[in-house]
Amino acid sequence: MTRIAIDAMGGDHAPHEIVAGAVWAAQEYGVALELVGKQDRIEQELDKISHEGFYSDCGKAGKQYRIKIDTSKLDIKITHASEVIEMGEAPGQAIRKKKKSSIVLAVDAVAQGSSAALVAAGSTGAAMASSLFGLGRIPGIDRPAIAVTLPTVKKPIVIIDGGANSNCTPEMLHQFAIMGATFSKNVLGIEHPRIGVLNIGEEAGKGNELAQATYKLLEEQHGKLNFVGNIEGKEIFLSVCDVVVCDGFVGNVALKVTEGTSQMLFRMLKQEFKADLLGKIIGLLAKPFMKRIYRKINYEEFGGALLLGVKGITVISHGRSKAYAIKNAVRVAKHAVETGVNEKIAKFYEE
Repeated sequence: MTRIAIDAMGGDHAPHEIVAGAVWAAQEYGVALELVGKQDRIEQELDKISHEGFYSDCGKAGKQYRIKIDTSKLDIKITHASEVIEMGEAPGQAIRKKKKSSIVLAVDAVAQGSSAALVAAGSTGAAMASSLFGLGRIPGIDRPAIAVTLPTVKKPIVIIDGGANSNCTPEMLHQFAIMGATFSKNVLGIEHPRIGVLNIGEEAGKGNELAQATYKLLEEQHGKLNFVGNIEGKEIFLSVCDVVVCDGFVGNVALKVTEGTSQMLFRMLKQEFKADLLGKIIGLLAKPFMKRIYRKINYEEFGGALLLGVKGITVISHGRSKAYAIKNAVRVAKHAVETGVNEKIAKFYEE
């Protein structure tokens, strides 16, 4: 049985939502858990879930879930961590000073082999730094990158890097393309994933020096990689490619703009549906369709993003993740272990 380590103290809603989501996943996906954090608080949450149940208002357009599971019947290991790295702390300094923090010990669980993968919803920087130093890099990879899965009209796409590296070289973006394509093929099931470089125009000579040099590198690898050229921001969700390559600064801005835009559109629609009697009638009729659309674009459905390039599976979840998102993050981690995505990235460099 695959065991997943969970940083139970990371995120805005830790530990109650994190523990609930992990237990929910253990029951639904048949995984074992290693809950890392303050033991007394974790035990309190497990006892509450077993005896009182837990209510979470996450997923499916605000649907409320009641989680009541006999945790004694699940394979759950608790690893006590006396420290927690807070969101505002400098990641590098924090992991050096707080060696008994939940994220450091959760990464160590993967490094030592007691767990096969890690899910963390706390500081992205701390999760990345801990994974990099605790697990090491895959040979051939200079820096790990965050592969974020997003929905489109037809099928999911991958944006890489989603925020791990603000300053990149063309060689790093070339490596991101390899990792993103490997993830797309083996985790998302897309054969011959098309790779595009996020740019301000489609022509080869467009963009800054980084984008132009990356274009040339990927064009030279056309036999190994299905490179389709530059894509503009407006094309990200039009299924013109399967893997969008960019540096972490651009990628994170693109993701935050996308998130904000979708929230704004849903709020505007809600306002219009409440504006008058006709709007209320149309809103009532449209409710089931809106729920289906929301589910397709809701980040909680995807659970988390894989940190690719380290010698181990790290899934980074949104800081405000609740139980439903954590449950799906565990699913992502389990699937990544089963598909052996890291081994396949390493194999690319061996060929």
